[in-house]
Amino acid sequence: MPTITKKELIDRIAVDTDLSRVQIKDVVQSLLDHIITELARDNRIELRDFGIFEPKQRAPRTAQNPRTLERVVVPARRTVKFKAGRLMQQSLAPAEGAQAEPKIVVRRPRKRPAAASVAAGNGRK
Repeated sequence: MPTITKKELIDRIAVDTDLSRVQIKDVVQSLLDHIITELARDNRIELRDFGIFEPKQRAPRTAQNPRTLERVVVPARRTVKFKAGRLMQQSLAPAEGAQAEPKIVVRRPRKRPAAASVAAGNGRK
């Protein structure tokens, strides 16, 4: 299973839009920073059809070291639970007997009108 990095996502978004990689990187990083900040504030984040990020408190528990068989206390900690949204679940669930194929069409952002078009009065305001 290949791994897609943040840089690769930024490159893919740059192909789909008229934005520079620097602008896209700033927006993506800002989004991630805001998600982290809100989760740290114990807020739930819902991105419709994508999924829900929810902070959770894990209770302390007792575990066992497999090498020494010694019992150790694992302290309580905060973590994040993610629940996939409807469209994500649909795109990940293959039909019976078929390979997994995305069932959704990725909505492409509208491209901005070219600078010449805007200067000529043909672009949106």
